[in-house]
Amino acid sequence: MIFQFGTITNPFKSINPTSPLATTTGTSGEGLVILGNSLLKFIIVMAGLYAFWNFIAAGYGFMSAGDDAKAVGKAFAKFTQSLLGLTFVAGSFVLAAIFGYLIFGDATAIISPVIYGPTP
Repeated sequence: MIFQFGTITNPFKSINPTSPLATTTGTSGEGLVILGNSLLKFIIVMAGLYAFWNFIAAGYGFMSAGDDAKAVGKAFAKFTQSLLGLTFVAGSFVLAAIFGYLIFGDATAIISPVIYGPTP
């Protein structure tokens, strides 16, 4: 059963050394920084999408509230909480840029860190 498909050639033998797939000249720990940056970007995008959804839900709540003061208050609370959440997300970038500039002299030092190591 294992030989049912015939011989399978290794696809990694044919990678050209000048190909972008063959670039492995990174320092130790660089992959962890890239993973952390990717996760942070994903979380921020999800926060933005969640806030966008809450804005739509709050607008629908305003439209369907009619004369009900309790429903208008609930929709207004959803709107303000979404706005406050977006303020925190944007404010975290502003604070990271300020602290990066004050500590490292570069505003992007905390937002996109670089690991220096021995060059190959």
